[in-house]
Amino acid sequence: MNPVSLEVHRHRLVALCEEMGATLCRCAYSPNIKERRDYSCALFDPAGRMAAQAAHIPVHLGAMPLSVASALAAQPLGPGDVVLLNDPYAGGSHLPDWTVLSGVFRDGECVAVVANRAHHADVGGLRPGSMGEATEIHQEGLRIPPVRLVRGGRLDADVEALLLANTRTPEERRGDLAAQLAALRVGEARVLQLAGDELGEAMAALQDYTERVLRATLRAIPDGTYAFDDAMDDGTRIAVRLSLAGDSAEVDLRDSGPQQPGPNNAVRAVTISAATYCFACLLPRDVPLNDGCFRPLAVLTRPGSLVDALPPAAVAGGNVETSQRIVDVVLGALAQALPERIPAASQGTMNNLLMGGVGREGTPFTYYETIAGGMGARPGADGLSGVHVHMTNTLNTPAEAVEYAYPLRVERYELREGTGGAGRYRGGDGIRRDVRALCDCEATLLTERRVGEPYGLRGAAAGRRGRNVLLPPEGERELGGQAAVSLRAGDVLSVRTPGGGGWGRATEE
Repeated sequence: MNPVSLEVHRHRLVALCEEMGATLCRCAYSPNIKERRDYSCALFDPAGRMAAQAAHIPVHLGAMPLSVASALAAQPLGPGDVVLLNDPYAGGSHLPDWTVLSGVFRDGECVAVVANRAHHADVGGLRPGSMGEATEIHQEGLRIPPVRLVRGGRLDADVEALLLANTRTPEERRGDLAAQLAALRVGEARVLQLAGDELGEAMAALQDYTERVLRATLRAIPDGTYAFDDAMDDGTRIAVRLSLAGDSAEVDLRDSGPQQPGPNNAVRAVTISAATYCFACLLPRDVPLNDGCFRPLAVLTRPGSLVDALPPAAVAGGNVETSQRIVDVVLGALAQALPERIPAASQGTMNNLLMGGVGREGTPFTYYETIAGGMGARPGADGLSGVHVHMTNTLNTPAEAVEYAYPLRVERYELREGTGGAGRYRGGDGIRRDVRALCDCEATLLTERRVGEPYGLRGAAAGRRGRNVLLPPEGERELGGQAAVSLRAGDVLSVRTPGGGGWGRATEE
């Protein structure tokens, strides 16, 4: 395929994914999806290889190909069928992330697969929001293997009823799931508008092109083996040996610690997603992200470890917290090979805050938020302050949206000045977000970097740790990185996020 045609097809396919996302956002019920945009959309070829994606959430998109592969193996698609799954052990990420996919058929032949993943704010489990103190996956909510949600264009009411019976907020779930299905229909329509003799050729050519560019990028990195390690706040080690040879790379995480009884275990799909993301960041900005990103990389893990958990391990935090630490260690290793390109550690957490209960009018609610922090300083520039980094790419929920939708009040929202690490280039600052409960409710915190600090590079200082503080009327109470608390009406929960590490000694010229 000539370069001009390839570029035209690239923009068409990416625009198709972006339009699916816009539809999902407009149609969703929950603030988590319509305000924070906690969703991702992608296009796959008939064999289940990713051909294009929207600029959505890296941890979703890197793991989604394994979900699609599991779904296609378990439930072959026919015209009008939609398969739903969330099982982390079948290519999912964690239980709140529901993935739906459908085949696009032309003249009886499947020409593509469209898919999206969205974070549902409650899918059952021990705590409102379905994340937190679980010790096994059965405590985290409803686990869904690949099942047909729509058969031949007709929604399976029994499957939908089963899903809605296992959530604290069924009407919100119904609306968000309907938005996901609407996004699939838009994707199918756009594929059919594009479908022709060149569609399959274009999808294959784009994947091959990305592979060639990534291999060329790897050849430009000095060959060698580079090691780096860090630890979660509970002390569990994550260690990488990065071997670069010619146009391929091996990311060996087998020396990482064992899976834990808490929720921070990452399934292999999440680990692959995090490792691949680090190398995708090295690509030129105009290179499409697709299956070609995976081909030059070998990710080695040890089953039963923190980065390749086995059932029935709890995994909610592996997707949002451990994924960030995997990025920290892989980038730390890459910084040895590319010292003038790699930034210092960013905040290293998604600062998950969940609150839920029954409001004054008897309506159940679940509020979920990931809170921004400091970005690591870069060679040549300070880190950004108050942003989401690496494996997340969401927005915040505006204070007005929180107060409109929930019995909550955002009382303080500001940068934590001085929390970025000092250096020639300073790390970005974290933020402080204080939320007051206006009714009795339950709150869960799932955060990291409350013990360890985000590292600096080239002699610069680390970023400051985060803090979680409960502010009841009787006085301040420090909470740990992972906490589950009962709030009374009037209590304030204060989440203070980490800053990013600095880069370079301050005395360097």
